[in-house]
Amino acid sequence: MVSETLTDRKVIHVAVGVVRRADGRILIARRPDHLHMGGRWEFPGGKVEEGETVQQALARELREEVAIEAGGLQPLTEIRHDYPEKTVLLDTWWVLAFTGEARGLEAQEVRWVALDELDSYRFPDANREIIAAIRAATTPGNDP
Repeated sequence: MVSETLTDRKVIHVAVGVVRRADGRILIARRPDHLHMGGRWEFPGGKVEEGETVQQALARELREEVAIEAGGLQPLTEIRHDYPEKTVLLDTWWVLAFTGEARGLEAQEVRWVALDELDSYRFPDANREIIAAIRAATTPGNDP
């Protein structure tokens, strides 16, 4: 679903991937300056198009944005966040298996970072809850 109307406000449904390598590093990408929250870092993903499942949208977006083929998807968290100009629903999934070498196909910078390095990067406000969910899920005994 691309969007839904709730109290006259459009909700943008976004599939988000927390791509994790075997060494525990997580893939982040820098948003192009001309986009909403441009210049900030994010977890790769994009809008769910009409007729797509979240998993299909995430696989497509990862292929189109960072040149990886996703597999091993597992739900992480779902976050609804209100910005002044729009509301987003971030449907966030672990990407536990993938093929390909991540690179920015849309001229965006990409980096593999350790969990404890995430606080060094400026993310859109809605991503704070994703980072908290990652931390909660990766405490000893909870690791996906």
